[in-house]
Amino acid sequence: MKRRQFIPCLAATLTSAAEVRPARGLHVATNSYPWGTFAKRENQGFKLFSDEALAAVSSAGVQGYEGSFSSPEDFNDLGSRLKAHGLEMRSLYVNSTLHDETQGPESLVQVMKIAQQAVELGCRIVVTNPSPIRWGGTQDKSDEQLRLQAILLNDLGARLKKIGLTLAYHNHDVELRAGAREFHHMLTATDPETVKFCLDAHWIYRGCGNSQVALFDVLQHYGERVVELHLRQSGGGVWNEVFTAEGDIHYARLSMWLKERSIRPHLVLEQAVEEGSPHTLDAVTAHRQGQENVRGLFAWMQE
Repeated sequence: MKRRQFIPCLAATLTSAAEVRPARGLHVATNSYPWGTFAKRENQGFKLFSDEALAAVSSAGVQGYEGSFSSPEDFNDLGSRLKAHGLEMRSLYVNSTLHDETQGPESLVQVMKIAQQAVELGCRIVVTNPSPIRWGGTQDKSDEQLRLQAILLNDLGARLKKIGLTLAYHNHDVELRAGAREFHHMLTATDPETVKFCLDAHWIYRGCGNSQVALFDVLQHYGERVVELHLRQSGGGVWNEVFTAEGDIHYARLSMWLKERSIRPHLVLEQAVEEGSPHTLDAVTAHRQGQENVRGLFAWMQE
């Protein structure tokens, strides 16, 4: 879909937004990342905090928007735009570089500047992925770098806690290389009361060679620390357009595991597309269907 086709289509979608918006009972959010992947495959851009982007997100029926922040300036007039589109920002995503002696303290300060702005908008959770040294490469962090990263991650969590925010550690597949030593060290060398866990089930699944055994072992070890879920499904190892309970990952089992322990995480839809993903839906339609499936799967959270 070209841009000249996209704008009229979006306008038509927004006209019916009031009709598709669900009851406010169960709060479901979306991360900005998947919207960028949908836009990219249509050769379009996606401006994270623009009115056009927020209008599309709102029209999909979700109530929350988890944007990816790189600067405090990203918050300029953001509160009014979120309010205009009926969206909350209960969580945000920010990268950090904590394994380097020079960059680590500077990155920590930058995250705190962003967090201070987020508090004003009612944010509750700061999700961070301590950035890998090199995406797509073979280089891993040294033991010394991992020790420093854990120390600074714990420090960041303590600072955020003082201003009323919760830090949630997030990983991708790269942290699960080399016996998953980076992933495990971040959750064993930090204080469970200070550093919580954002479980992205699919990155765990993929990073461990498409293993549900590994995913549910992670839940057994760290599930009590889960404060947020990033929700994405795949078929045959390839990301689907729409989040569903059925697929490579047994999300019904995951939901039941949480229910049995009365763990009620923040639900964030992150149904992105990649090479080989089905190409049948636009971003708004895919997210509208996905959030409906999330509500069905986690309906027990409203009880």
